[in-house]
Amino acid sequence: MNLLLDTHVALWAITDSPKLPPKARALIASPKSIVWISTASILEIAIKHSLGRGDMPVSGQDALRYFTEAGYRQLPIEAEHAVAVEDLPAHHNDPFDRILVAQALVEPMRLMTHDALVARYSDTIIKV
Repeated sequence: MNLLLDTHVALWAITDSPKLPPKARALIASPKSIVWISTASILEIAIKHSLGRGDMPVSGQDALRYFTEAGYRQLPIEAEHAVAVEDLPAHHNDPFDRILVAQALVEPMRLMTHDALVARYSDTIIKV
C-alpha cells in the first residue's frame, strides 16, 4: 500500500511520539506499506519552524534527514496535484492539508491523518 503521511503523523512517527496511535504505527511499520512524505510537509515544517513559535520542534532540513533515514520516499508536488486542489470541496482551509489530499487522490495513495476535517474528503483517507 502506498501510504502518504500527513505532517503531524509523519512527525509523530519519526519522534516515536506516544501521540501516534497503534493503528498508525502498525501500518507504517508494515512490510506491505511504502511510506511517502510530501514536499508539502517539508515546506510546512520549514515555514513553521522558521517562524520560531515553538510548535515545530524540528527544522525542515532535520525533518528531511529523519524521513530519509526512516526510509520514507519523497513525493514531489506536480502540476496535476496543484490543479486537483481546485476541485476539492471546502472542508478544510489549510493549503498544506489540501495539497496532501489532492496528491493522495491523484496518485492514488492512502493519506493517513489525525485531522477529522481532512478525513472528510474521501473514504480512502485513513483517520487515526
